[in-house]
Amino acid sequence: MRLQLIRFGLHSVFLALAAMANAAAAAERPNFLIILCDDLGYGDLAGYGHPVIKTPHLDALAREGMRLTDCYSAAPVCSSSRAGMMTGRTPSRIGIYDWIPAGHPMHLLREEITIASLLKQAGYATCHVGKWHLNGKFNQPEQPQPGDHGFDHWMSTQNNAGPSHENPANFVRNGERIGVQQGFSCQIVADEAIVFLKEKRDKTQPFFQFVCFHEPHEPIASPPELVDEYKPLAKKPIDDTRGKPGASANVDPDPERDNLGRAMFYANVANVDRAVGRILAALDEFKFSENTLVFFSSDNGPETLNRYATGWRSHGSPGPLRGMKLHLYDGGIRVPGILRWPARIKSGQIISEPVCSLDVLPTFCELAGIEPPADRALDGTSIVPLLDGKPLTRKTPLFWHYYRSLTGPKAAMRVGDWMVLGAWDDTALPQGVVVRGDVELIKSRKLTRFELYNVRRDVGETTDLSAQEPQRLKELSALLVAKYEEVQQQAPRWDDLPELNAAKAKGKKAN
Repeated sequence: MRLQLIRFGLHSVFLALAAMANAAAAAERPNFLIILCDDLGYGDLAGYGHPVIKTPHLDALAREGMRLTDCYSAAPVCSSSRAGMMTGRTPSRIGIYDWIPAGHPMHLLREEITIASLLKQAGYATCHVGKWHLNGKFNQPEQPQPGDHGFDHWMSTQNNAGPSHENPANFVRNGERIGVQQGFSCQIVADEAIVFLKEKRDKTQPFFQFVCFHEPHEPIASPPELVDEYKPLAKKPIDDTRGKPGASANVDPDPERDNLGRAMFYANVANVDRAVGRILAALDEFKFSENTLVFFSSDNGPETLNRYATGWRSHGSPGPLRGMKLHLYDGGIRVPGILRWPARIKSGQIISEPVCSLDVLPTFCELAGIEPPADRALDGTSIVPLLDGKPLTRKTPLFWHYYRSLTGPKAAMRVGDWMVLGAWDDTALPQGVVVRGDVELIKSRKLTRFELYNVRRDVGETTDLSAQEPQRLKELSALLVAKYEEVQQQAPRWDDLPELNAAKAKGKKAN
């Protein structure tokens, strides 16, 4: 009996020491919080120049940390962008070529290593809340789910909150459907994020939360009091650059619907700001703010008005940029980006160094003291030097590929102040979903035409300098082609893709 008591006592001491060690590690390593919007344009926040929408919480977040003027998503479309952020790998390299419809075979493969998996293995509590969109067979055993990619706790949807972003019924929590939820989706997502921080995690561990709002993607639904507040302010279209090449006028021909659609969109972004404010207040309440790195951004540029039948509220703004969602000009891939970490990042900074969501994995790995995967190509770079006010050296230039781009360029690369874009010939692609035959195009087509812009001096990409800068074009286009062909070789084929005719009906559904 005495020996048992001694063993029990030693075991208790061991557990206490382990808990103390975990707590010490949690105190030394930062927490990570990513807040990602869906289709939020570069010009949709007050802090990025929107003349109407009020975003006081996000403006304060930027003042307390750093606002990125040249923040990029990994792709101009949702599923691809999310795959890039999670893995640090260019989406086409890992086979996420476009948005993923429900039931589609394309998914983030089980053998891909995500930042959530790496942090979980390193002792972090991990949580995903909101839009997942990294598989077609959501909550089904045939494809990996959020829990299989490193999340201890998840409450997610396959794509949009449905049937509406008001009172959605399609959330799944840790594999169990939870039925109709009352309220608007961004507030429901914020509720779950706060509950995780307060109750549903091991408090001896640091945490990683990936909070993915559905807003302001269609079908837009906004609180009536906010819509009423914005109706008087939405009567006149804002003065932006949508009429420039690669963009379209954002005015609905029906004046009454145009006003209501603007008010609903503006209110939608304002409601997101409210939800962000609630999450940040929870960080304050639970004493996490000082040692939590918060990254706020968007998955791609803003949706084009009336691109599909139900998209009549899509009044997002690319600000001064050319193009929109689904374009490889900057309006499709340059997005708002805010970083805050009071323990390390000096407040009030405006940073013009290019940063991309591909940088999340190597950056978080370095800050958490873990090694990024060494057995595969990573396309992002750790931006830890930037956080400390030091120069950032990027060995691999930022690269984008989107084979279904709505404008000519199918690939782009940024090197310093320069953006080079490459196009195929004029072969048209059917718009819809990834189908059998598309992968052959992806893996075989050559870049044959190039454009060159100095995006520091010409933020709207209005003047193609390829004729004036032949030597620079030759050098940068060679870099672009080399990276493009490397990614082509690695791109998976997805042998079970649907045929074109069978996929047409699904393709009519908005991504």
